[in-house]
Amino acid sequence: MLRRSALGIGFSLALAAMAASPASAQQTAGISDNVVRIGILADMSGVFSDLSGAGSVAAAKLAVEDFKKKHNPAFGIELVIGDHQNKTDIAVNIARDWYDNKKVDMITDAINSAVAIAASKVATEKDRLLIVTGSGSTKINNEECSKNTLLYAWNTYSFAALPATYLTRKGHKKWFFIGIDYAFGHSLQADATTMIKQEGGEVVGAVHYPLGTSDFTSYVLQAQSSNADVVALASAGAGLLNSLRTAKDFGLDKTKQLTIMGGSFDDVVALGTDVAQGLLIAEGFYWDFDEESRAWSAHFEAATGKKPSMLNAGLYSAIMQYLAAVSRTGTDTAKDVIADIRSQKSINDVFLRNAHLRDDNLMSHDVYLLEVKKPSESKGKWDVYKVIATASGEEAFGPISQSKCPLVKQ
Repeated sequence: MLRRSALGIGFSLALAAMAASPASAQQTAGISDNVVRIGILADMSGVFSDLSGAGSVAAAKLAVEDFKKKHNPAFGIELVIGDHQNKTDIAVNIARDWYDNKKVDMITDAINSAVAIAASKVATEKDRLLIVTGSGSTKINNEECSKNTLLYAWNTYSFAALPATYLTRKGHKKWFFIGIDYAFGHSLQADATTMIKQEGGEVVGAVHYPLGTSDFTSYVLQAQSSNADVVALASAGAGLLNSLRTAKDFGLDKTKQLTIMGGSFDDVVALGTDVAQGLLIAEGFYWDFDEESRAWSAHFEAATGKKPSMLNAGLYSAIMQYLAAVSRTGTDTAKDVIADIRSQKSINDVFLRNAHLRDDNLMSHDVYLLEVKKPSESKGKWDVYKVIATASGEEAFGPISQSKCPLVKQ
């Protein structure tokens, strides 16, 4: 129930390892080379760069700095940055090089579902750790699950289930989807469809556009001519922004309820409340949720000039929880780190609330259903949401009994 780029491909940049204390000069038992190396596999210049890119790098640097200040561990920490350019072959080559040659212990971000799944296969092969914070395809914790890969920040089920359930229960029974034509968009639509049907609704139509599309006129006109009550935009990044602006230009919001599935805080800020007002969206973090989120967000803003998104907070949390596990266990081996994180029965930090790591390696945590404020309600650029409801991890991500992951004992 709802409650209130390396290898001559792209680039790779190694940030200086930060020695914490004289003790770090000594070999720490189980820490390879006495250095924990973390790779940020990001989209630095492509369609998802606003969601990943510089924001991921900033969040990672803050996590390392904050962990050092709090724990002063006896090992060094090094960040390595790579641009996968939304190409699986580049992502695989970077991941292989990092694991084989750069002695990277954990890779994170991995925005773009195809990239995440490809990198997961490398992590499994090399027996290293991948913590996915940027991507959210449910395949990552179902058919494509791996003992070496954690799906940490969100998945398409959570983003689809909350608005689909909420709107269908309010009587919006007929749905039309405009979605991006790859795993992410199809997963959003499939997960939402399941919830819509459970609540007595139906999907009356759908269109899918290729990555890089800029003209959404024909897609919006098809949605407009349908008998749908709701038009769901199942995409992210530039495609989401352009499709929503086109929908507004054609007055689609005057005749249909619009909802975003896969959008983010950054998308809403880019659109502005005058364009995005009234939209429903699910997210796992909002900077203005409570005193803790506001304090950390001010910390992030001081470093970057902007408020953090869910993906920024999720990546920060993932690195902090990873380093805490390494510190507790005294090792950076994937098996031991994952076992330690799983042993933490209720994890709470600036991002995770009431969280635990499930047997399918999905991090279950609270998720919020948000409504974009009217311009008259907003107090400034970053003040865009009001919280409509909070869903527990099981409500947001579905019960573990429904998992298709072979790691789960049925």
